[in-house]
Amino acid sequence: MNFEFAAPTRIIFGEGRVAEVAKLVATMGSRALVVEGRSGRAESLVQQLRDQHIATTTLRVASEPTVALVEQGTAHARSERCDVVVALGGGSVIDTGKAIAALLTNDGPIHDYLEVVGNGRPLTSRAAPFIAIPTTAGPGAEVTRNAVLMAEEARVKVSLRSALMLPTIALIDPVLTYTLPPAVTASTGLDALTQCIEPFVSPNANPLSDAVAREGIRRAAAALRRVFRDGADADARRDMAVASVCGGLALANAKLGAVHGFAAPLGGMFPVPHGTACARLLPSVAAINVRALRARAPSSPALSRYDEVARIVTGTHAARAEDAAEWLEALVEELGVPKLAAYGARDEDVPRVVAAARQASSMQGNPIVLTDEELAEALRAAI
Repeated sequence: MNFEFAAPTRIIFGEGRVAEVAKLVATMGSRALVVEGRSGRAESLVQQLRDQHIATTTLRVASEPTVALVEQGTAHARSERCDVVVALGGGSVIDTGKAIAALLTNDGPIHDYLEVVGNGRPLTSRAAPFIAIPTTAGPGAEVTRNAVLMAEEARVKVSLRSALMLPTIALIDPVLTYTLPPAVTASTGLDALTQCIEPFVSPNANPLSDAVAREGIRRAAAALRRVFRDGADADARRDMAVASVCGGLALANAKLGAVHGFAAPLGGMFPVPHGTACARLLPSVAAINVRALRARAPSSPALSRYDEVARIVTGTHAARAEDAAEWLEALVEELGVPKLAAYGARDEDVPRVVAAARQASSMQGNPIVLTDEELAEALRAAI
């Protein structure tokens, strides 16, 4: 057995712990860039930092993070002599802050380091001190080593990726998720569940990724319906926050699969939120993976993994792999996740999306190589 397990230097979890941020920042530097979302929820955090005599400037992320925005944010942080980056928001906000922190300590333009559209050069210096504070429970970006950015000219999402980008501190305060509307709760929560299931059935899984993936699947399966119906359910919110961390740690160490292989090109071609794309593809990809495994690799350990997923989510000891896909389909329908057609995807787009998805790095973690016909079938079910 041979594996590595990467994680942030420190994970801080608990209700009300966002109040500790200023004291943590004060141990790292004296000039902070605060990256926030369009809701403007960072006001109290900025005041907390200034009360601690930390010079603070802000950057707002209004939508999906772009390469251009990261370049602008890095230039702004340098001009303000920032030595710490704090990101408060969803996955887009955290990925923006993560990328800026990395570029602050590495010379050269961002295209030197980007995958797909850039030179893919490795980072050589550890990112500037970075605190990631999620306000959604799903993407798990607070514990991963990459930032997903939209390269607008190429209309494709690409990654800036390095173990040197792992956040210094991931601070998870479930209270910050209490006001999420049901639709966002559903899409981000299903993203968290996807990011636990895909690494669990991946051939790159290891004992540590398995442990966190199992825990994440268990908590998400029990909490998602409850928190969708009642956003004030503190126990369910806490469970989903844990599931998000579990998914981030699992994907960072065991890779993903075809669901995320599709999600990246879909997000570049259509205005579909990442969590929505994952939610809609998760049941069909699971069903087709199981069918392909039974037909072409019946001795694959991934089949027993899908069996275990089925037992966890259904709570039935006799459940089999196929039952997992059926349970996931029922959940996605119950949570009202829109189909991809709502964002402009059509059947005639299937061949080009399949071609792009096959090139995605996430496909390397799928438990079996799917044919173009199988990938097309999975995608059409989501459209």
